[in-house]
Amino acid sequence: MITSWPAPAKLNLFLYITGRRADGYHNLQTLFQFLDYGDQLQITPDSSGRVTLTTPVEGVAHDDNLMVRAALLLRQAALAQRRLPADAGAQIAIEKRLPMGGGLGGGSSDAATVLVALNHLWGAGFSLETLAELGIRLGADVPVFVRGFAAFAQGVGEQLQPADPAEKWYLVAHPGVSVPTPLVFNDPQLTRDTPVRSLAALLSTPFHNDCEAVVRKRFREVDELVSWLLEYAPSRLTGTGACVFAEFDTESAARQVLELAPKWVCGFVARGVNVSPLHRTLSGL
Repeated sequence: MITSWPAPAKLNLFLYITGRRADGYHNLQTLFQFLDYGDQLQITPDSSGRVTLTTPVEGVAHDDNLMVRAALLLRQAALAQRRLPADAGAQIAIEKRLPMGGGLGGGSSDAATVLVALNHLWGAGFSLETLAELGIRLGADVPVFVRGFAAFAQGVGEQLQPADPAEKWYLVAHPGVSVPTPLVFNDPQLTRDTPVRSLAALLSTPFHNDCEAVVRKRFREVDELVSWLLEYAPSRLTGTGACVFAEFDTESAARQVLELAPKWVCGFVARGVNVSPLHRTLSGL
């Protein structure tokens, strides 16, 4: 039995850094929304007792891959509670569409899809809350993908509150560079003192990303991409980049601008959605 599962991208519609903690992590306020676009996973449960990624990801060792780690973490938890037979295994293949290091959450989304899909395919019976608790061990963004609803996040991203932002159309563009997240969060010029505000207050003011100024200063390609997109629509960085998105009311308006993109820009058009395509797939089974 082979099944196909989406691993959607996310956007940070806004991102504010509200402080730095004693452990070095940053407190933030951000609004996550999914896109109806992302990676596609083919997952085949078997009785090999092993987890195998059949489509290696360049530059990532097999056992270090978040998809493999997610599957093994779920398997270990399920075996400990006798929810699985000892020979439970799986083969995973991925059609990778999201750029690595782009700020679209691709790796976290892939891991979340493995957790949700294998929990179903293996019949492990864990709740989404338990899967989210497993997911936080893999990365701060994994729980939002596991839970599957657009969310307002606070703390270091672990405090999630369901949200219902407008489902706009987006032109998402990659400038051809990778932005290391630690580089951004360690930059002395990063804004770290944005006031904490309520979601209602944040939704009533123009959206902004506190990481954008640092990334634009350090990466000329990102700066040029934001400047170009701002000629057509409200545009900003997602996460710590390198992807930038422009917001439109219609698909046709977004596609018209994409057709004008310079040759060095790689982009796509997608709809923002508040219910994850992963959960739409799960509910249709």
